[in-house]
Amino acid sequence: MKWSSVSGSPLGRALLALAAAVCLAVVVACSNSLLDKVSPGPAAAGAATVSGKEVGDLVATLVVAKEGPMTGYTREKFPHWDTNKPEHGFTGDLAQYTKCTSREVMMLRDANGKVTLDAKTCDLKVAAGGGWQDHYGFIDKKTGELGPYKFITDPSKVDAEHIVALAEAWRSGAADRDEDTRRRIANDSMNLVAADPSANRSKGDQDPANYLPPGNFRCAYVEHYVKVKVKYALTVDTAEHTALRSAVDDCLRRGEFK
Repeated sequence: MKWSSVSGSPLGRALLALAAAVCLAVVVACSNSLLDKVSPGPAAAGAATVSGKEVGDLVATLVVAKEGPMTGYTREKFPHWDTNKPEHGFTGDLAQYTKCTSREVMMLRDANGKVTLDAKTCDLKVAAGGGWQDHYGFIDKKTGELGPYKFITDPSKVDAEHIVALAEAWRSGAADRDEDTRRRIANDSMNLVAADPSANRSKGDQDPANYLPPGNFRCAYVEHYVKVKVKYALTVDTAEHTALRSAVDDCLRRGEFK
């Protein structure tokens, strides 16, 4: 029997689906094995935590493919905010906040000064001197210069930024993943950072081919972005892949990878 006739049958379609699932599992396993070697744990906004070679090795594992369409996308396809589960990667002292959401725990992680989170009520309190320092920075449209970094004391005025935007994740393969995988993408500590809303709005859902933070978070951003894409076997398009390679080289020249 010819393969063309088998592939068009219900059995053939089932075999193709199984093969695709196996291939995806292999890619994820291999990528995560490499990811485990480069300090996959969460870190607040700041300096990059890995070497340029390590990030470069991760970039080399990314699958280059054309972006998918936005058909069917809504933010609700990525359930958030989830309660703080071990799978979301908030380790150490942060693991105790099991009743709180990933957003609330991220806010505590990224806070400066006297900011507390009640493990029972999840009430976030900001004392004098406490708040959130934006590291993204944004270009002032009037002057064309890097605007002043903001220090925000009101938690309601802080954005929980997804480093790999949810719409970008959708176009990069998450559209074909199950809801549980999309939930983990949306709540992963590695993919979350507290940011100034102005900086977040300037990014939108753009990938590194069109947006990189203009401020001092750029190299840490590249590290987190690549790790998230590798962890969830999300693809990159050609321009995005080129931009990531260029960004890694630039960070190496600037001495911002260890």
